[in-house]
Amino acid sequence: MKKAFSLMELMVVIIILGLLAAFVLPNLTGKSEEAKADIVCIQMKSVSQTLKLYKLDNSSYPTTEEGLNILITKKYFDDDKLPKDAWGNSFIYIQNDEKFDLISLGADKKESTKDDIYHSKCKQ
Repeated sequence: MKKAFSLMELMVVIIILGLLAAFVLPNLTGKSEEAKADIVCIQMKSVSQTLKLYKLDNSSYPTTEEGLNILITKKYFDDDKLPKDAWGNSFIYIQNDEKFDLISLGADKKESTKDDIYHSKCKQ
């Protein structure tokens, strides 16, 4: 006589796996967006350090009109490319007096929405 699982045993295993998936999957969804937001903050910190180096060399931050492209022109990035955020967007640079801010438009690629990420609001 062959030993095998009964239909009832298989159903119990399938139900247990279904319950585990029902509890685990909702906790995992959204974590990738959180991770991308964390990566964007790290990228912004790197660009921020480059902007501070630019200020040391030039006595002021680039103007909003000059934007981040001046960092390419003046060879502050080795590969002559501006970093992009985790969704492939270019960072928006705004200079106010002696301060600046970097903005990522987030996953929806639209300005002034709830998923925008501001350097000034990132955990430092």
